[in-house]
Amino acid sequence: MTNKLSKHFLKKGPLCFLFLSLALLLQPLTADGQTGTFSATGSMTTARLSATATLLANGEVLLEGGENSSFVVLASAELYNPATGTFSATGSMNTSRFDGQTATLLPDGQVLVAGGLSAGYGDPVPSAELYNPATGTFSATGSMIAPRSQYTATLLNDGQVLIVGGCFSNNGANSCELVAGAELYNPATGTFSATGSLITPRYGNTSTLLNDGQVLVAGGITSPFDTILASAELYNPATGTFSATGSMTTPRATPSATLLPNGQVLVSGGSIPGSTLTSAELYNPSAGIFSSTGSMATSNESSTLLLDGQVLVAGGSANPGALATAELYDTTTGTFTATGSLITARSNLLATLLLNGQVLVSGGYGDSGPLASAELYNIGTPTNKDECKNNGWMTLARPDGSLFKNQGDCIQFVNTGK
Repeated sequence: MTNKLSKHFLKKGPLCFLFLSLALLLQPLTADGQTGTFSATGSMTTARLSATATLLANGEVLLEGGENSSFVVLASAELYNPATGTFSATGSMNTSRFDGQTATLLPDGQVLVAGGLSAGYGDPVPSAELYNPATGTFSATGSMIAPRSQYTATLLNDGQVLIVGGCFSNNGANSCELVAGAELYNPATGTFSATGSLITPRYGNTSTLLNDGQVLVAGGITSPFDTILASAELYNPATGTFSATGSMTTPRATPSATLLPNGQVLVSGGSIPGSTLTSAELYNPSAGIFSSTGSMATSNESSTLLLDGQVLVAGGSANPGALATAELYDTTTGTFTATGSLITARSNLLATLLLNGQVLVSGGYGDSGPLASAELYNIGTPTNKDECKNNGWMTLARPDGSLFKNQGDCIQFVNTGK
């Protein structure tokens, strides 16, 4: 049994496979001094803390569950439309969920939502449901073998979803009983089945699909007494087993992990008891080892791979309050540099890469409580034609966020403003 670090500690902001594959085709580029900015967009229909956000195949974003400004657990869901910059209600879930549920885009375009807590800090729920964008409704699917919250869900190359880690029982306030066994969700049958067990049970870990189809599980919290882990494991779908790999240079609870275009994994931030972390490291799958890379200026929380190969980290917890800072990680230099700040300081935010290259930042926890506001991160706009050359146009956009088709399109914008 192990104590939770904080009610709002676990961050949710999974990446979607359809735009991740696009981003992996691009080489890491920089925009020669261009920096991005955040701008306001429409607000959600309700404040949401500990919710999920999932990019749909049609370019809209599904947000579900969480807690509202009165800390009431929600079953409601809504959609963000990038074309209009507005949120609108969609069908509600069958079960209210917050604090550690997952939402995974499936190959057929539906979204699998599973687990989490339903009310208060009682035991997690094992139930799962599917959101159908065509009908705007949720329907029940098979339940998980073990109820769990604060776990990870990873879409595998064969279309199944790997469920790893988490808490299956909260034995009183601020406690967690760990789940060692992993599960697979099969969309073809709508059922969960057991697969291999973790070497070290954990929650608040990361899970990242590697280019070779294996899944890197790193960090998190285990027993006894809130032990923060540096260890990492690999899940092999071919054998259904976990094996040890190199450990991180630093123990981390609830860090962020991002697969980079070069196949390495950037692990940044996270926490140890009493402190948030600004350091970051890289996992090299070929060597099976972690190595240090540049550090953030502040303990930014979310981590989003941009279409130009850079990584946007933004928001997080400060002492006291929340952070408005944001930085960009450049894989070519291994360094973080400041970019535009969030309009509203927030932790536990949801960051979602849109098809147009912008990043939607929504909800989370601000200095006055759960937030309904949202904002958009826009990559830099070119000011001279030289910035468009040498593939620089890939890192730039028009003021409305629309991307350039090629170098000539970028130069035309510099010359004409269109």
